[in-house]
Amino acid sequence: MQERTLGRTGLTVSRLGVGLSEIGSLTEEADAGRVLNTALDSGITFLDTAACYGVSEELVGRTVSHRRQEYTLASKCGHVTGGYEGEAWTAQTVRDSIDRSLRRLQTDVIDLMQLHSCGVDILEKGEVIEELQKAQAAGKIRFMGYSGDNESAAWAVNSGHFDTLQTSFNLVEQRARTRLFDQAKAQQMGIIIKRPIANAAWGATNSPSEYAAEYYRRAKIMQQDGPLPNAPENRIWLALAFTLAHDAVDTAIVGTRNPAHMQANLQWLDDEPPLAPATIAELHRRFEAHDQDWQQRG
Repeated sequence: MQERTLGRTGLTVSRLGVGLSEIGSLTEEADAGRVLNTALDSGITFLDTAACYGVSEELVGRTVSHRRQEYTLASKCGHVTGGYEGEAWTAQTVRDSIDRSLRRLQTDVIDLMQLHSCGVDILEKGEVIEELQKAQAAGKIRFMGYSGDNESAAWAVNSGHFDTLQTSFNLVEQRARTRLFDQAKAQQMGIIIKRPIANAAWGATNSPSEYAAEYYRRAKIMQQDGPLPNAPENRIWLALAFTLAHDAVDTAIVGTRNPAHMQANLQWLDDEPPLAPATIAELHRRFEAHDQDWQQRG
């Protein structure tokens, strides 16, 4: 498994990470355990969850907390969720969320705690940033990150407060490449990519899900320009390889509830050749040609 240093955190993470939103809806602990242990056994060392991902945090704690030294653990906070009573994006909510995550994840410290897609107004107010800094000083979290897109992501990057940025980037979602990557790297931030395979929309015969409908629409427009030069037949590998071809990307998180899908992603990473430069260049060209206010999906 390829590894990278996650920006100024100094944390070493696998180039492919696991997004844990999907396991949050599992009802069987054993199923989550199979996904997570398959990932760890195969060399994945970055797990990304959130307080609002159903029972995801609890499942991580129950199934792999005994392997805590084998992975970098990231979570997110800020929303009112899981039966909590309070107001979103207050210092109290962030503080309580971090304490709850520590209990659920069965750990003494969370390596990376990220604000979860709050707007510029919340960031400018500063209350939640200060609460993360207090949690860091208390030893509850090691590093601070922001997870989000568009203007909020740009604010977080330029503020200098955050160690990492998690943002959307894929072959039909490329604005981060021209609007965020260079700025984040100038701040020595680690870059974590969400939605790296574009919800499997490229090459699909219909939208894979209601959630993927916008990505499917964009993919159909870009595909009207004809076959991609030197593109692999495997459309999922095409999407993942495109994301990983960008040196600014430290780790890309892929979510699944199926251990077989996890194994397939890992196998492609080991066995498949990287994308040809001509393929990457053409995907860049097509996005730029067809981008009609295609903002990042928040």
